Amino acid sequence: MAQSTLDSMPGASTGTVVVTEPLNFWGGKRVKPREEKNAEPVFEPATGRVLCQMVPCGAEEVDEAIQSAYAAYQKWSKMAGMERARVMLEAARIIRERREKIAKLEVINNGKSITEALVDIDIAWQSIEYYAGLAGTLAGQHIQLPGGAFAYTRREPLGVCVGIGAWNYPFQIASWKSAPALACGNAMVFKPSPMTPVTAVILAEIYKEAGVPDGLFCVVQGGAETGSLLCHHPKVAKVSFTGSVPTGKKVMEMSAKSVKQVTLELGGKSPLIIFKDCELENAVKGALMANFLTQGEVCCNGTRVFVQREIMPQFLEEVVKRTKAIPVGDPLLESTRMGALISKPHLEKVLGFVSQAKKEGARVLCGGDPFVPSDPKLKGGYFMSPCVLDNCRDDMTCVKEEIFGPVMSVLPFDTEEEVIQRANNTTFGLASGVFTRDISRAHRVAENLEAGTCFINNYNISPVEVPFGGYKMSGFGRENGQVTIEYYSQLKTVVVEMGDAESLF
Repeated sequence: MAQSTLDSMPGASTGTVVVTEPLNFWGGKRVKPREEKNAEPVFEPATGRVLCQMVPCGAEEVDEAIQSAYAAYQKWSKMAGMERARVMLEAARIIRERREKIAKLEVINNGKSITEALVDIDIAWQSIEYYAGLAGTLAGQHIQLPGGAFAYTRREPLGVCVGIGAWNYPFQIASWKSAPALACGNAMVFKPSPMTPVTAVILAEIYKEAGVPDGLFCVVQGGAETGSLLCHHPKVAKVSFTGSVPTGKKVMEMSAKSVKQVTLELGGKSPLIIFKDCELENAVKGALMANFLTQGEVCCNGTRVFVQREIMPQFLEEVVKRTKAIPVGDPLLESTRMGALISKPHLEKVLGFVSQAKKEGARVLCGGDPFVPSDPKLKGGYFMSPCVLDNCRDDMTCVKEEIFGPVMSVLPFDTEEEVIQRANNTTFGLASGVFTRDISRAHRVAENLEAGTCFINNYNISPVEVPFGGYKMSGFGRENGQVTIEYYSQLKTVVVEMGDAESLF
């Protein structure tokens, strides 16, 4: 493990950590880049300072990692499910033991609050533990055929799977993708986002320490070019991608050339519907969770908040009051609830959405400006005040496009039928939410919303036992839950004749 980095975490604060160890990992060890001429600086969001250098992997390095993963797969896939489970349970135990250190490193690289990061690390070990529990239960089906003949099915691993992660949940996504892959007997080569390259390699070292064969979980760094090399490689059987719709389309197109299996978890512009009979306090909490978690940088966030007209004044009053009170600042402080956005260009993009919304007639009720914390060492960080927009219309840019920042757009509605139609009027379909005391209405609305998840009287709750994924252009395939086993394995049918073979000749 990167002991020098992790050992510095207990007393670490923003602006004090520098990562110098190699960020690639295959063959059971960290691997130095072959060339460093293409190094890209990685910035600490809270301070704007350079945290480390990310050097993208080229074709030879990608091939080396994949060959390493394939050799490990050949050993791992022959192990019994219970043997794999024991190793995975040990990895989960190590993550639990080091959760605070890993969470601090995640905060420094990602900018989210330490409170959220600790939850992310807990979800990571829970995911590995959950799929360890399924590893020994993988089974096929027995089918009786006439004359004593029979058939059976076998659920077998795919081989080398590629995981391509996003920058909003670096360690958690690496765990979400690797846990079912490894439980099914596969190996994984994981490419983190070039903006958050630091913690995936920590997971690789934990898997090695837990006892996986060298090469079973590899980490290659890079951007679009490295991702393309992974998608085109002939020894890769599956690609699981989390990110934007345009990039997801490219991943699908590249993977199709060699008929690889693909899971896509893409963007969203999710509707959150608040009926007049809701518990208002709970609905306000839900709207805050649906918009300001991880600085709004969450794909399933409920950023189109439809509020029944009769309660709009009360809702706006309460949500603005609560939004203004959100502590923004040093993400390593336990009192902070909103940290820094991932990068300066992204901050400028989000602020640009707010400016565009004002031009189109929206009214800023609070926030939407750059925020400068009082701590002088944070003056170069990428902070903004959480924003609530009123007077929004369905045709506005802020309502139609994914902002991926702390911007809530509030829209009035009158009837259930009307709001369902408006909620579904989008190319996305990742998540949705409804707040109401009427249980019949809740289930009726959930049935009619075109989204992979519907939250009833809560939002952004993602237990590892529950499948997560999208409809429409938000992607396909699922992460988490038992069903994900089907996306990391393939079915073989074996037909057995007990007498003479049938023949037409």
